Amino acid sequence: MEGVLGDVLTPIHGGPDGGPEPLHDFSTNVNALGPNPVILEYLRRADPSRYPDPLYRRLHRLLAESHGVPETHVAVGTGTSELIHRLVRWNFLRGPILLLQPTFSEYARAARALDLPLWETESPEEFLRLLPRSSLAFLCVPNNPTGEVYPFLEEAATRAGGALVLDLAYYPLLETPIPLPQNAWRLYSPNKAHGLTGVRAGYLVAALDLTPFRNLAPSWPVSVYGEALLEGHLDPEAQAWLDRAKAELHRLRRLLAQRLRELGLEVRESPTNFLLVRVGQATEVARKLREKGIRVRDATSFGLPEWLRLSAQREEAIEALVSMLSQV
Repeated sequence: MEGVLGDVLTPIHGGPDGGPEPLHDFSTNVNALGPNPVILEYLRRADPSRYPDPLYRRLHRLLAESHGVPETHVAVGTGTSELIHRLVRWNFLRGPILLLQPTFSEYARAARALDLPLWETESPEEFLRLLPRSSLAFLCVPNNPTGEVYPFLEEAATRAGGALVLDLAYYPLLETPIPLPQNAWRLYSPNKAHGLTGVRAGYLVAALDLTPFRNLAPSWPVSVYGEALLEGHLDPEAQAWLDRAKAELHRLRRLLAQRLRELGLEVRESPTNFLLVRVGQATEVARKLREKGIRVRDATSFGLPEWLRLSAQREEAIEALVSMLSQV
């Protein structure tokens, strides 16, 4: 699942690639204006000398209250990727897993790790047609890497034969949040929105008792710092900071799109903090940019070998990227 850029590994996700730290990193969709100072204070107050509550009772209660659901309808995890793999294990031998491509590669990776039946559709019509026969279906809202916000979520929720899981990793960064179907399962990983991807924590909300799902996790899947992140995410002051940051991120995304178009490149913008740009041979362009200290996300693993996914970064980073792209 990994490619090679010279002597540097390029992971299927953004983030560290084994090479020297880049001057500018467009490869991850983390909030470039973070970390959120409100949540940093929660992290500073965390006590790493103690174990977390193995049942996470207080954390489950706080998350349940914020979503207006019973405590048993919430389950915390190490992060979205861990929760995805746990969901797939929970689904084992129950039926096929359904995806709408291109999308986040971890869904297929989790299914293939257990050699489970996997249906990878390429159109909303095909996805909706197969949905009643699937046991577990994933939709990323907004989608990664395209940023698309699907208009058929309510229809999908009513058609689902099994669980429809909405991965909301980038939902907090949408310019205009959209309503979500109440009977869909929801995955939350707020660390991206708050600029804190090094703190691994996420949670699942579903319309059923998740106690058996919780028991599939190893002991203490969430550290005290993960607890602090999730609690801090609920703080109104943390949300106020995020609202201010979003406005600036969207301005920077529009600036990035404008500067790329000035180079004559095709751009697919999104309503969140990232976009796609068509550069031809994406892997080769990514390699050359990495040699010049700029890390980007080659979208080949999404099935888009001509495209790079880029996140909104500060203006000096955007200008450096544009300058290097004009050379490579």
